Amino acid sequence: MMIVASAKPDGMFAQAWWIFQDNIPLFWYGIKITLLLAVCGTLIGLLIGLLLGGIRAVRIEERDAPVSRIIKKILHGFVGLYVWIFRGTPMMVQALIIYSVLKFWISIKALIIYHGLRPVLNWSPVTAGITIISINTGAYMAEIIRAGIQSIDKGQNEAARSLGMTSTQTMMSIILPQAIRNSFPSIGNEFIVNIKDSSMLNVIGVIELYFQSSSVAGSLMLYVPTFIVAAILYLLLTTLATQLLSFVEGRMNMPRSSGPSSQSVPVERVSEVYE
Repeated sequence: MMIVASAKPDGMFAQAWWIFQDNIPLFWYGIKITLLLAVCGTLIGLLIGLLLGGIRAVRIEERDAPVSRIIKKILHGFVGLYVWIFRGTPMMVQALIIYSVLKFWISIKALIIYHGLRPVLNWSPVTAGITIISINTGAYMAEIIRAGIQSIDKGQNEAARSLGMTSTQTMMSIILPQAIRNSFPSIGNEFIVNIKDSSMLNVIGVIELYFQSSSVAGSLMLYVPTFIVAAILYLLLTTLATQLLSFVEGRMNMPRSSGPSSQSVPVERVSEVYE
């Protein structure tokens, strides 16, 4: 990789502009890889979250078999422990622990997954990066989807069942679409987080925006101006993503006028039956 360099100007911001102009191809490649990681990781993580969140939203009922109730209680116990810890400790303490411990843990986990499975799958750093982001995002998405499902009035489920719909039809046609719409701001926030957190994958050699910025800074020995460029590029990416997500959310919340379908029962009809 060759860093093109012309006459270095004076002044921090002048140097930042000079660095950007002389290394546009490198920054552009890093941006493309960063977006690839964020988009693929978020979409795959959403699929994982839909599966796990649906399982996590299952309630413990008296009619459940004893083994089923025990399994559900164990899963709910882990969630209760998580809520107890994070609600019962100050945010500043959490921030210090997360910054000091999880930063090291995420890097170690990325190295273990990459180097442990590379001989088996012969995968590239980018493929490994997408896998790692998907696994991490899936854990957060599961909680987001679970909360979205539980926010739906259970009377809609009962009304749909009274109309002859199966549990699968009720979940796919009535509950899940509303849960995704209610959870969309949080889902979009995970996408924004993934744009920034993809920088951690430089530890396994993923050539994303932070990796490219570090390479340019090391070659030119101009660290502050180079990372000013990186910060502005990250800010542009997250701002554009936020605007796009706001547009999509607005479209999702627009009222739709469509005729009745023989294949499914509209949510409005289920609500009317419940009322």
